[in-house]
Amino acid sequence: MHRPLIPQIKVAVIYGSTRQGRLCTKVAGWTIAQIEGDGPFSVESVDPGAQDLAEQTERLGRADAFIVVTPEYNRSFPAPLKALIDATGAEWRGKPVAFVSYGGVSGGLRAVEQLRLVFAELHAATIRDGVCFANAWDQFDESGSLRDADRAERAMATMLGQLHWWASALRTARNTVPYGQFAA
Repeated sequence: MHRPLIPQIKVAVIYGSTRQGRLCTKVAGWTIAQIEGDGPFSVESVDPGAQDLAEQTERLGRADAFIVVTPEYNRSFPAPLKALIDATGAEWRGKPVAFVSYGGVSGGLRAVEQLRLVFAELHAATIRDGVCFANAWDQFDESGSLRDADRAERAMATMLGQLHWWASALRTARNTVPYGQFAA
């Protein structure tokens, strides 16, 4: 049986933290490793701590979908992530956004809930299911590997399935009214 060729979904994994010694590097590294391979995705990172705004904007523009890797700072998301979101605009429009969050007891879920409101304003579709790491500093070893990966890998598989569906549907829909009127 011949399977039709399905174009890969371009996913931008966005680092939400720029702090020195950030755990975000390990969490984003794990996230990228889960996406890479022979699957339906190609992945590149958007790191406000390592790239200038022009490069970040270009990477966001190429993406069909996003995964935001965010910690929770003071019951919200980090300021550098908000600065990136606010410095861009059309790059988010009509595209799905998924979340991998981490933090203390809440696992970063309070940050995610606030980000859902921000992305709604940008006409982005947020994915219901995500991955969260409560007490994240206890879950990753020194090399960045998860100590007990089964639950997180199942959650990631669910989230990626939904992200693929939304990205595939929205890729076509972005070229129609009302979003097609904004196309370059």
